[in-house]
Amino acid sequence: MDAGQSDTTNPVEADGFHVAADGPVRVVFGPGVRGTVDAEMRRLGATRALILTTPQQEAEGRDIADRLGGRAAGLFTGAAMHTPVEVTETALDLLRTLRADCLVAIGGGSTTGLGKALAYRTDLPQIVIPTTYAGSEATPILGQTEDGVKTTLSDPKVLPETILYDPELVLTLPVAMTVTSGLNAMAHAAEALYSPDRTDASDRLAVEGLQAFVNGLPAVVAAPGDVTARAATQRGAWACGTVLGRVGMALHHKICHTLGGAFGLPHAETHAVILPHAIAYNARSAEAELRPISRLLGGEAAGPALHRFAAGLGAPLALRDLGLAEADLDRAADLATTKPYPNPHPVTRGDIRALLQAAWAGDEPIR
Repeated sequence: MDAGQSDTTNPVEADGFHVAADGPVRVVFGPGVRGTVDAEMRRLGATRALILTTPQQEAEGRDIADRLGGRAAGLFTGAAMHTPVEVTETALDLLRTLRADCLVAIGGGSTTGLGKALAYRTDLPQIVIPTTYAGSEATPILGQTEDGVKTTLSDPKVLPETILYDPELVLTLPVAMTVTSGLNAMAHAAEALYSPDRTDASDRLAVEGLQAFVNGLPAVVAAPGDVTARAATQRGAWACGTVLGRVGMALHHKICHTLGGAFGLPHAETHAVILPHAIAYNARSAEAELRPISRLLGGEAAGPALHRFAAGLGAPLALRDLGLAEADLDRAADLATTKPYPNPHPVTRGDIRALLQAAWAGDEPIR
């Protein structure tokens, strides 16, 4: 769906599911859509699915396997945060043993990342069923961790063929995880606004995603079982994830990858903490580009407004609460500034060290 296209133009299939056309990706929205995996496999010409989950979501994976019957080749439940290469290699061995010809990933960013890593190595088709709002399923980007270092790559092979957004699967997503996952998705759209390769279409898509979360997250927090609010927020996740795959990211994502890969911090929570600080930092040179965030959040400067929004949702605000030691801040600053990368405001080691100190303590963003 083009960034400017309204939801009402989406085709509706006979079963009532909404389908969004986004280039090579088939995107289907609707309560109960997880029950169409068999039909989606047939659409792809696949007959043997390896189902992927984390240990915590094994039950959801077994539900899909039961629905598929003999078309489920097997279940791998070892997906882990930051896509460790050793986990991918273990899953790859199982995939080859089972002779699977497609991948079905049900879960959040950890499971989606594993599916992408396997597709990168095998070029097998992927069906992704997200259970969080991170949006990584909508991108051709793969982040992997090896020997404590997280690296990213972009390749058409890692872009899933089919994404099934079922709001029933996120009805019971804990409120805390809902908030951090949503803020993680918002970070993609926020950085897209000042990307050097941004376009009018990417700006519209970013604002669409941000608007969905600004409206939807408080509604979900107030009524976690509201399927309409959950569905709207899933559309935000798709918009934010899609824009992530279209334009380059900058400081926020660099810092989060550093903290996750080198220090093992939880992915979504780290994004939630860092987002206001990175946006405040870059607003020094990109205030105009970030004005949509200010407008959506009541006119306040983008960084402080995001900090206030996150606090109002009960999001984590301090890296120390995620387990990062203050003694690690110097190394984190070194790692985040070792290699140059495009960013709207000049990146210096001293400035990033100060940013990290504020984020570690949970202070207001430095403007």
